[in-house]
Amino acid sequence: MRKLFLLSFVVTVLILVTEANGYLEFNVTESDHIEEVEYGFSKSISSFNPLMVGLTLIRGADAKEAVCLDGTLPGYHLHRGHGSGANSWLIQLEGGGWCDNIRNCVYRKKSSRGSSNYMEKQIQFTGILSNKAQENPDFFNWNRVKLRYCDGGSFSGDSQNKAAGLQFRGERIWRVAMDDLKAKGMQNAKQALLSGCSAGGLAVILRCDEFSNLFSGTTKVKCLSDAGFFLDTPDVSGGHTIRNLYNGVVQLQGVRNNLPHMCTDHLNPTSCFFPQNLISEMKTPLFIVNAAYDIWQIQSSLAPPSADPSGYWHECRLNHGRCTPAQILFLQGFRDQMLRAVSGFSNSKKNGLFINSCFAHCQTEKQDTWFADDSPVINKKAVAVAVGDWYFDRAEVKLIDCPYPCDRSCHNLVFR
Repeated sequence: MRKLFLLSFVVTVLILVTEANGYLEFNVTESDHIEEVEYGFSKSISSFNPLMVGLTLIRGADAKEAVCLDGTLPGYHLHRGHGSGANSWLIQLEGGGWCDNIRNCVYRKKSSRGSSNYMEKQIQFTGILSNKAQENPDFFNWNRVKLRYCDGGSFSGDSQNKAAGLQFRGERIWRVAMDDLKAKGMQNAKQALLSGCSAGGLAVILRCDEFSNLFSGTTKVKCLSDAGFFLDTPDVSGGHTIRNLYNGVVQLQGVRNNLPHMCTDHLNPTSCFFPQNLISEMKTPLFIVNAAYDIWQIQSSLAPPSADPSGYWHECRLNHGRCTPAQILFLQGFRDQMLRAVSGFSNSKKNGLFINSCFAHCQTEKQDTWFADDSPVINKKAVAVAVGDWYFDRAEVKLIDCPYPCDRSCHNLVFR
């Protein structure tokens, strides 16, 4: 029996989802700018009973101007650890695209990505946030935190636009949230992991070394970026869609001073918003989980409608099975660029990789792609096993899949 789910692209798109034949299929009303997509379901979703965790607003954050786009208090969801995990902390940075101009940011204020007034009072903790050992074997009993994303700049801006009533305070939100969690016990953590998906995965790379500096030298600290490896690469028209987007974010939100100085000392600020220019200089161990054919990047960076006025890429954007041989060749070139960008990074023993040849985006937060009977695997290792082996130093993990279409374990995303 096919299952139906109602979802929404953040801010822009409404989707009807059906699950069949090993794919997630989406009926999409397209827009010119897709910011983010919420997806990924366990095939046993009918019996799925996830933990629900309440929202905590950070009182007093407004006194430090650490507020969402609309000036409301930022927040997080915390579920306490127990047993062997009582003194270990996992922080998950929420994703959700970016806003790069006044119009987009004003629109975003009326959503959970710009205001705590619209945030869910409770959210599901699944995947890496699950409290069940059978779903999350290595981190289930840690203190687990989901830091909500309401600044539109990957927790990195510090500016405002009074005329539009916009506060770009992502970096301040990051700091007050860390201070609040330290006061609740994170200060004395024996183990800590900073993770995040999409725009949150980018934020992990930007804030990773700062996170490590919060702890004493005896704390084991590592970082995990999921679907945050956005490439500075031309789109199908030869233009620079994602560079233009990032340049808008950096300029509008006052990001420059909050970027890693080891990058801005020799590159322009927009270049330093791209992970490929940051990862080799990071001091803290980092694990990168990324689909080689990241569906967000295909739809919004490589082949957005604005770069494809003739509609040549329309069918391929929605369903990789409808791509022409020439389009697949172009996407193989994108995969090659990703592998070149991580080649130096992967030479360090402290770092880890899980790059699978899937048409997906974000694989650590949802149960079906994190750890389930039919989860995506490379060399028989699911994402959860690979991350756990790396974090706990059980094995060196540098897993890179063979090119599409060799991987039969993918949970590919198909839009209609």
